[in-house]
Amino acid sequence: MKLRFVAASLMLGLCASLPVAKANEMGDVGKPVPIYSESELIRLIEQNKHLQRVKADKCQLVEDIIARATRINLPSYEFLYGDMLSWGVCVDKDIELGLYYIKSAAHQGLPSALERMGSYYAHGTFVQQDRERAIPYLREAAGMGDLNARIQLAELLLRDYGSPLDYEDAYRWLYNSVTDSQRQHKRIALLREGLEQRMPQNIIARAKRKETYW
Repeated sequence: MKLRFVAASLMLGLCASLPVAKANEMGDVGKPVPIYSESELIRLIEQNKHLQRVKADKCQLVEDIIARATRINLPSYEFLYGDMLSWGVCVDKDIELGLYYIKSAAHQGLPSALERMGSYYAHGTFVQQDRERAIPYLREAAGMGDLNARIQLAELLLRDYGSPLDYEDAYRWLYNSVTDSQRQHKRIALLREGLEQRMPQNIIARAKRKETYW
């Protein structure tokens, strides 16, 4: 899954021939808005500012976004287009098609898309609530370093969803997580404490010894 994501990322160079979005025909925008680089878009997605950015750009990039999502299948653009469709941002709302593109991005290994689908199943957003179905998505995203996925996975495990076999990985990922949010630090501490109560001491010690890389 990770290799597919990396391979799709390299395809961004093929987009050079696609046109930059034109200025608004009404003339209220002076200059064309340049299309986002993939690294910039991923950063916006991780900060949950991608839809806000599309609206701030007055929906000028819709054609370019659709081209990169549907013709080249770049996972970051599939996720963006899927979110736009799901919430009706700059395009007609189509939840089913939106989820199709978010799932496609998840299957290519985009951590934010994996986390999003896991969260949707965990909370019943747009889909039937199915916390067991959420676990594989969250576990994959957690292993790739997505902090929200790590927190949600641990929360589900402590509510007796998933498998106790996942405790060690979940604990290790939380133990090695980095964040500047004091709220998240406190949440992580509570989740680690909860997992520690369910884990043998030797497994806790082993989880702490293993470094996490992503």
